[in-house]
Amino acid sequence: MTFVSDKVTSLPPYLFAAFQEKKKELEAKGVNVIDLGIGAPDLPTPDFIIDKLAEEARVSANHRYSTYSGCLEFREAVSHYYQKHYGVTLDPDTEVLALIGSKEGIANLMHAVINPGETVLVPDPGYPAYRTAVHLAGGKSVRLPLDTENGYVPLFDNITDEDKEKATLMLLNYPSNPTAATVHLSTFVEAIAFARENNVLLAHDAAYDLVTFHGYKAPSVMQAPNAKDWAVEFGSLSKSFSMTGWRIGYIVGNKTVIGALATLKSNIDTSQFLPIQKAAAAALESDLSAVAANNKKYEMRMEKLHAALNRAGIYTEKPKGTIFLWARVPDEYTSIGFANKLLEEAGIIVTPGTAFGPTGEGFIRISLSVTTGRLDQVINRIKAMDLKGVHES
Repeated sequence: MTFVSDKVTSLPPYLFAAFQEKKKELEAKGVNVIDLGIGAPDLPTPDFIIDKLAEEARVSANHRYSTYSGCLEFREAVSHYYQKHYGVTLDPDTEVLALIGSKEGIANLMHAVINPGETVLVPDPGYPAYRTAVHLAGGKSVRLPLDTENGYVPLFDNITDEDKEKATLMLLNYPSNPTAATVHLSTFVEAIAFARENNVLLAHDAAYDLVTFHGYKAPSVMQAPNAKDWAVEFGSLSKSFSMTGWRIGYIVGNKTVIGALATLKSNIDTSQFLPIQKAAAAALESDLSAVAANNKKYEMRMEKLHAALNRAGIYTEKPKGTIFLWARVPDEYTSIGFANKLLEEAGIIVTPGTAFGPTGEGFIRISLSVTTGRLDQVINRIKAMDLKGVHES
């Protein structure tokens, strides 16, 4: 008797873990490894949010259970944020639900809306947690085709009639992890039309909605006409406010789906610690100047590394959002092969594109979550590598 479920034993291998093991081995040999593989902000949480947390933590009533859907103060803050930032009206009682981070919400959504054997359209390349969540809910992941030639927008016409017929749910993610692709509202209008025509629920992961550059403002799927009939959207404070470890996020949109997820979660958890919710409410109610300041730092890092990589023959588009660069590996390498080369020869960890699906072959994802000083070290190490003549002369 193994005491381990088939769902767990049949999970796909986790490439991130393998690279972390190699990191430990190299560090044990004295190598100063620079980790550009983790999508976690290194910038500090703004002081005003920490101050609010400390204030609320001193209130004894806040150490009791939260309401299952999250405290009203947080849900109203999400509603106000959508009204102010997107011009979208949300009912905080029926169209907003607090989450213990959006990753938790995505996993639980699968159990709330799909039955075993049902099909989910999953972006390829896309965040690996999507496929894992579908697997754990007993569903079947089907590729939603994305490609670099089309800017990684959904290729709805490339979905087969059979897959359209079988699909219950479709996932999208913009600004995108891993590709850093961004879209205009027209993409979401098209996605809602597809959902309506094929009777599919659309779930949009907007974890990087506020991490943007060059004056770009990411749209919300909720801005599309009739979005509440066909869609939900996940939001997170992890990336925008550097609150990854706080585990606080939300889902908004279709009230039937929100209600189903709330019912499921009420049997699993009792929401997030109240002081964290109230500090997150203060963040969303702020003027977002702290977010803008962080974005300037990420943009400076992006500009520096983007230019250096392209000079080295590791070509990447200049993104308008996220904390990633999605870089094409030199022709003679596979994604994993080049990632291994960077780690073994230069002590640099990046994530091979195949970790995000088959279409990620030929690419690596590079995180901007280290200081400019460390990026200078990365650039110098890459210059010193033998890349078989791909360096600029």
